[in-house]
Amino acid sequence: MATDSWAQAVDEQEAAAESVKTLTYATRANVAAAKTEAEGENKSDKAAQSLLNKLIRNNLVNNTNQVEVLQKDPNSPLYSVKSFEELRLKPQLLQGVYGMGFNRPSKIQETALPMMLAEPPQNLIAQSQSGTGKTAAFVLAMLSHVDPNNKYPQCLCVSPTYELALQTGKVIEQMGKHYPEVRLVYAIRGNKLQRGMKLQEQIVIGTPGTMLDWCGKFKFIDPKKIKVFVLDEADVMIATQGHQDQSIRIQRMLPKNCQMLLFSATFEESVWNFAQRIVPDPNIIKLKREEETLDTIKQYYVLCNSREEKFQALCNIYGAITIAQAMIFCHTRKTAGWLAGELSREGHQVALLSGEMQVEQRAAVIDRFRDGKEKVLVTTNVCARGIDVEQVSVVINFDLPVDKDGNPDNETYLHRIGRTGRFGKRGLAINMVDSRMSMNILNRIQEHFSKKIEKLDTDDLDEIEKIAS
Repeated sequence: MATDSWAQAVDEQEAAAESVKTLTYATRANVAAAKTEAEGENKSDKAAQSLLNKLIRNNLVNNTNQVEVLQKDPNSPLYSVKSFEELRLKPQLLQGVYGMGFNRPSKIQETALPMMLAEPPQNLIAQSQSGTGKTAAFVLAMLSHVDPNNKYPQCLCVSPTYELALQTGKVIEQMGKHYPEVRLVYAIRGNKLQRGMKLQEQIVIGTPGTMLDWCGKFKFIDPKKIKVFVLDEADVMIATQGHQDQSIRIQRMLPKNCQMLLFSATFEESVWNFAQRIVPDPNIIKLKREEETLDTIKQYYVLCNSREEKFQALCNIYGAITIAQAMIFCHTRKTAGWLAGELSREGHQVALLSGEMQVEQRAAVIDRFRDGKEKVLVTTNVCARGIDVEQVSVVINFDLPVDKDGNPDNETYLHRIGRTGRFGKRGLAINMVDSRMSMNILNRIQEHFSKKIEKLDTDDLDEIEKIAS
């Protein structure tokens, strides 16, 4: 992750600090270099996190966020559906939907599907996180609009990476299982086609560069025959140099009556600007953000003088209370690796998760932890968001989260300790403080959230035992 690219700079600082026994600040040049490196990895971060979320989700998230709909025509009636039957789908598609385990539409599907399946087609910009049934919704729209008798591309779906394109392709294959007349091809680097050939598959899914070449340079696709254009993971897309421009160039080749569907997990200004260039006259679906709360999480800190003292304090906590499952966050891969080794030597069942691992490896580690095969997960920020494990009762910040300039990273703190206190349960967060600087960071985090973080005392053990076990 970006935090892990910064971690490399921090690792170097740690090594220097050990030799001179004082923590030195990075020079401005080092900070600038670390920032540049972090920004360069920003795209792979977001893409990897998105893919990880897809791999570890085996069912829909129970999303409590309210859906806000802004219609292109405010006077037009707003339809939503409570069952897939109401959509009057082709029988083979309905069979595919139920075969995938969808019993009723998710919250975003209730509103989005009637818009996507409307005649004439309506354009849509939608905010949707992983696990909300968003991919299934636009796949259903593509499969519904395709005419299987026409043997040429009719739907294009652009994803930011090869791996994310394959994930979407799997959903198309599952949902179209009973609709074999509709075929799929991947426009990805490495899929070499003979010059002069014309594709006969009705759905093309791929990355922007290859899709643009297939539409323009090689003319494998006639863009004027496209009925549906889907742009998925727009926030990941614009983090990649060239993808934004390539996507716009593809869109400009398409007919005026082509349906445009754009999805993004976040909608900061840059994403909005991009979305509005791609999608004319859109309906807009946004999730009213429900803030993660600290109200159900009891927060403490422990004062130490060194990394070794922090480890000893951790052992003391484990010796004093019963902990169901815990996540321990470190700032660097080096510290995470060291800590995982020390905990294993103490007899704990430990899993280690960090940014240099392949996404599939990370998913396997999280699945094992979720299944209870390991009781402790030591990780860098790669695991700070989007991962829900119901049994996690304790989050420990072995290192407090800081940004690239050494300031408190409040958002990461919230995401980290938000891994506990979920599903309506109480949670426990313990912060390790080992210097005047980290105490200062903790105080600023307290001020930001207006939430007192108490010093952990032996008198508190009975109360935290009730939360942690």
